[in-house]
Amino acid sequence: MTRHTATLITGDGTGPSIAEAARRCVDAALANTPGAGEIEWDVREAGVDIMAAAGTPMPEETIESVRRTDATLKAPITTPIGTGFRSVNVQLRQTLDLYACLRPCKSYPGVRSRYEDIDLVCVRENTEDLYAGVEFEKGLPATAELIEHINRLSTDRRIKTGTDSTGVSIKPISVGNTERIVRFAFDYARANGRKKVTYVHKANIMKHTDGLFKEVAEQVAGEYTDIEGEERLVDNMCMQLVQKPELYDVLVLPNLYGDILSDLCAGLVGGLGVAPGANIGESGAVFEATHGSAPKYKGLNKVNPTALILSGVLMLRQLEERAAADNLENAVAAVIAEGKSVTYDMKPHRDDPTAVGTSEMADAIIEKLGNGT
Repeated sequence: MTRHTATLITGDGTGPSIAEAARRCVDAALANTPGAGEIEWDVREAGVDIMAAAGTPMPEETIESVRRTDATLKAPITTPIGTGFRSVNVQLRQTLDLYACLRPCKSYPGVRSRYEDIDLVCVRENTEDLYAGVEFEKGLPATAELIEHINRLSTDRRIKTGTDSTGVSIKPISVGNTERIVRFAFDYARANGRKKVTYVHKANIMKHTDGLFKEVAEQVAGEYTDIEGEERLVDNMCMQLVQKPELYDVLVLPNLYGDILSDLCAGLVGGLGVAPGANIGESGAVFEATHGSAPKYKGLNKVNPTALILSGVLMLRQLEERAAADNLENAVAAVIAEGKSVTYDMKPHRDDPTAVGTSEMADAIIEKLGNGT
């Protein structure tokens, strides 16, 4: 029997409850799949709940565990808006160079949506673009100096607002990071029987950053003659996805556009509650739900665990436990289609008294696994 090691980051807010639900489902999938291995879990903390005790939302021992184990399943972590610490999610991706964010968006019968038969994959570059975190706060001397320097160097455009009232974010896009993310998308398409990769940009406006992304993507696409490659402007891509999503397959995007459009694609299949995600690098992978921590529901055993459980499906595939992954996805799909043992957000009416809690939905999925569903 193959023994895998995996870090379980329990997160904060509703994170601990859905982390436990997902872990139980992953373990049950392995236990109920002949010939499958098993996982030895290393449970670690990160986020608001550990901040006071550790002095950081991401303790070094948590990062070391992620480095050491075969894969990581991470529950949601709160990111303060406008103030406080920077995103722990971004920190983890950048520290471990988890350069590829993989976000499949797939229709499951029983999930309320305006669309059917959606099967899209967003591949998002994780390490640069506006999310690189190179920012300068308004009113600081360094920011004023930067603005003045930019205005001296720029040959055709200048920052015209006041140096004491303007903040600046830097948008770096490089040849190397663009090449590896586009290659990741084409390799994923080839390995998973996908037919087309669409690279998304705004090169008509940002000619030296998005223009670089487009140029490199075209070069990489030329090496994959068995897979169709095409380009789309990001604004047009949004319209295309709403009007005719069936025309698209794998999308590859710079960091900011990837963040936005992966949420749009999640909306096509019923929302973030059924949207799994993975962050993958050369030497590690972190699997996480794409939704937030919903702290107002902390401890209420109420929120939908599906997205993190489906992230566990992605983790099992990464660990080459494909049969167990398929069994778990099928069990999740069966429970959703049946519509009985699902959380309030998956009922026709959100105040439906027959809705079950987080733990009970996991129980129903585990029961399906035990029945061979």
